[in-house]
Parts: sequence; structure tokens; C-alpha cells
Amino acid sequence: MASRFSVARAARQLTSSAIRRPFAPITCQRWQATPAQARLFTVTAPALEKKYTEDHEWIDISADGKTATLGISDYAAKALGDVVYIELPEVDLEVGAGDAIGAVESVKSASDILTPVGGKVVEVNSALEEKPGGINKDPEGEGWIAKVEIDGEPEGTLMTKEEYTAFTEEA
Repeated sequence: MASRFSVARAARQLTSSAIRRPFAPITCQRWQATPAQARLFTVTAPALEKKYTEDHEWIDISADGKTATLGISDYAAKALGDVVYIELPEVDLEVGAGDAIGAVESVKSASDILTPVGGKVVEVNSALEEKPGGINKDPEGEGWIAKVEIDGEPEGTLMTKEEYTAFTEEA
């Protein structure tokens, strides 16, 4: 741990070295010579944003377009109420677009989980088997259901968050 003395001495050295070597003034010519193409930020493509189905599932396709994470929407989780059981798909299960890959049971009702993409299930959220109520806490985050290696294009109507919100408000 640095003592007060060493911190104060380092601050004095920094200040005195800055005084001895002042910065060179930036002229207009020097400023214009700086390459304008260098950017320090990235932009996520809108095509890769989370999409929603009319059956109240969401799909989040990876940046490479090879896998998709699936789950139920916040709206569906609230409509179901307290979830007491989740049936998850088997890893390596081949599924087609529109197939049921599992089920969610709550104190109010039960509902199938449908996939908008075909492919092979490569991972499931096994934490939900132990604590199915986790899907109520964060259905569009830590409460994801499965990850699918995509085979083909998504089928059915996929909506943006804004379109899905408007769709649920109409219902």
C-alpha cells in the first residue's frame, strides 16, 4: 500500500515533468491531418436485435448467425403467474420451426414453448429445472430456455420490441 508521502511525491513529479515538457500547440493543419476514419465505437446491426413471436416467445440470434437463444417474453411470464415446473428439451434434439421444444406450467395454466427456428438444441438452461421460478424473475435474460444451432431461416412473424409491445397492448 502506498504511503501518503510516496503518493504526494509522485504527484509532484508528475506536475513538475508536465511543467518542463509543455504540450505542443495543435495547429489547424495538424488537426486536419488526423485520419477521420478511425472510430472507437461499434454499432450493433438492427437485424441482430431480439425478436418476438405471436406466441410470446423471444429469439436472440448470435452475431455469427449460427445459434439462437430462445425464451418466453416478460408478457408471457406475467400472464402465466408463478411458474412451478419447466419441461426443457433434450440436448441434441432436432427440431423444426414451429415445433414445441418444452412446456411451462404455472399456478394458473400450462403452455408449450415453441421455436421459430429449426435446428439442433445445443444447450438448455438446467438452472430452471432446479428453480423454475427463475423464469419469472428474468424471463428475457437469465431465464432463457434453450440454445439452438440454426438450420434455415426463422419462420412465422417475428416482431421488434416496439412491434411486440403494440401487439400485446392490442390483446
